Amino acid sequence: MRILVVEDEVKIARSLEKGLNAEGYVVDVAFDADDANALVSASDYDLVLLDWMIPGSKDGPGLAKSWRTEHKQMPILILTARGSIGDRVQGLDSGADDYLPKPFSFDGLLARVRALLRRPQAHDGNELNSGPLAMDVVAKTVKIAGHNIHLTAKEFKLVEYLLRHKGEVISKDQILDHVWSDEDRVQHNTVETFIANVRKKIGDDIIQTVRGYGYKIT
Repeated sequence: MRILVVEDEVKIARSLEKGLNAEGYVVDVAFDADDANALVSASDYDLVLLDWMIPGSKDGPGLAKSWRTEHKQMPILILTARGSIGDRVQGLDSGADDYLPKPFSFDGLLARVRALLRRPQAHDGNELNSGPLAMDVVAKTVKIAGHNIHLTAKEFKLVEYLLRHKGEVISKDQILDHVWSDEDRVQHNTVETFIANVRKKIGDDIIQTVRGYGYKIT
């Protein structure tokens, strides 16, 4: 999952980046509205963590409103020290999906992140399923027909991404964007290798190859 953190306080931004990376998320950081807008225009994010008071052409709610006007559908979580009911209403009315007042615990933030990532696909609780495959995204467990299967952290994120887009054909470029960070410098054949390794563990029939397009789980 690829997350954009928009936060002008460098210490907070880097702390969020480090913590989210440790949880297996791919993270980009923008320190002002203009950089954030450029990144959203160029990339497909699964979630945006958006500070209210940021420098640039717009504040957080203004940025969220403009993205919704452009039909950007990624979940948006506003982070702010402004905690009044009026502020919350303004933030949500701008197009944000959730609102988290500062200061907040990182565990509390992670719970909101997981909830927002689940919401568009309307999954039940923390579990993602496809046939005999069951994945718990919080407990980090994978089972095939009730039997535990060990996946590496990167294999887990790859399967999670496909499950969160169940029924969709996902290209290798999309997988690279959402499972690997830019710094990893991996290529299409890396995706092919990981898909092959995962199939050895969960079976050949769960991840389908759509020739010329990519992969999907149904």
